[in-house]
Amino acid sequence: MAEDLIRYDILAQDALRGVVRKVLSEVAKTGLPGEHHFYVTFATKAPGVRVSSRLLSQYPEDMTIVLQHQFWDLSASEHGFEVGLSFNGIPERVLVPYTAVKAFVDPSVQFALQFEPAIAPKAEAEAGPAVEAEVTALAPPPAPEPKPAAAEDDDKSADEPPAKPAQVVSLDAFRKKS
Repeated sequence: MAEDLIRYDILAQDALRGVVRKVLSEVAKTGLPGEHHFYVTFATKAPGVRVSSRLLSQYPEDMTIVLQHQFWDLSASEHGFEVGLSFNGIPERVLVPYTAVKAFVDPSVQFALQFEPAIAPKAEAEAGPAVEAEVTALAPPPAPEPKPAAAEDDDKSADEPPAKPAQVVSLDAFRKKS
């Protein structure tokens, strides 16, 4: 197979990071529309990430933040975003370059993007080509089974099925095949 000198993998990741940039820019201007909310996972030691030493000691590799009800002063630039959040009642600001983002999920519409963190050129040569970003759709949770009328007085946790992890499905599964 020929060597990819164009680096489509990097171009695809950059384009999909542009989706995150666009969404966060819009939310910074107008707020969250409808039921939309986001889980953003990022590498805490990636270049340009700013988190407090307290948070870094708790999350030495990566952390996930939730942008839903309790965040403030979200600002998004060309290279990253900054937001105020509360961690165990302590207000903090985090600055995250888009290159540090590992996952962006909007569970309200079952949308997810997964990324490999950007690798410095020297490290990339040693590690080999970057893995392409993957667009995924989250499978909807199974419908709850109806409860018998007599079971309403019983402990509710006994009626609930055990939680199943979300299933990640590649968009390729939904494309028409020729």
